[in-house]
Amino acid sequence: MLFDSVKVSGTPVSTDPPARSGVALGRIGKVPTEASAWMAAAFVVALGTSAIVLAIFGVGERGTDIALRATARWSFLLFWPAYAGGALATLFGPRLTGLARQGRNLGLAFASAQLVHLSLVLWLIHIAAAPDGSMLFFWIGILCTYLLASFSWPWLQNKLGRRFWRILCTITLEYIALVFAMDFIVIPLQEKGLGGYPLSYVPFVVMLVGGVGMRLMSFARHYAVRAM
Repeated sequence: MLFDSVKVSGTPVSTDPPARSGVALGRIGKVPTEASAWMAAAFVVALGTSAIVLAIFGVGERGTDIALRATARWSFLLFWPAYAGGALATLFGPRLTGLARQGRNLGLAFASAQLVHLSLVLWLIHIAAAPDGSMLFFWIGILCTYLLASFSWPWLQNKLGRRFWRILCTITLEYIALVFAMDFIVIPLQEKGLGGYPLSYVPFVVMLVGGVGMRLMSFARHYAVRAM
């Protein structure tokens, strides 16, 4: 599956009005101890999960595919609050502002976990009897992830400018969400049809669709307020 054997990256949300539904990688000169701890924890969980799966199922295509699925879902659990946290705070009040403020840490943790997933992808390409050549969608997602992670450094944001930074964040975040949508919705339906759709995908689909909906409502509320 695209996101199971190809996974993307994710990123942050900002508590500024239009960026609330979109970005929070920046505003800090150095990667602080807190962010480093998030990154280390995310990486260790992804590495430990893949190691356990490969020990049980082997390092062949089957074991690698299962490990990819596991790390993909772990990555999504990190991506989703970074993606939707700002919108949640906008729509449901200050009680969720703390989640939105963790957008940068969650985005960097997502990028860190993706290193393990990316390694598994490369390993699968190496051992696969017939490697899947349709990987461009995935690689663009990886580029989006680490582009955003790079812009967690404010001096890079300043060079880009606030307006273009927000545009970049919005485009890349939505692209990553689109890759998840391909993984959780489009590809399973193409392969198995509605009747064979795996029920294990449903919670992730609900989260993804809900996140997209909340971001749209957050943008709509922001621009409605500006128009008043």
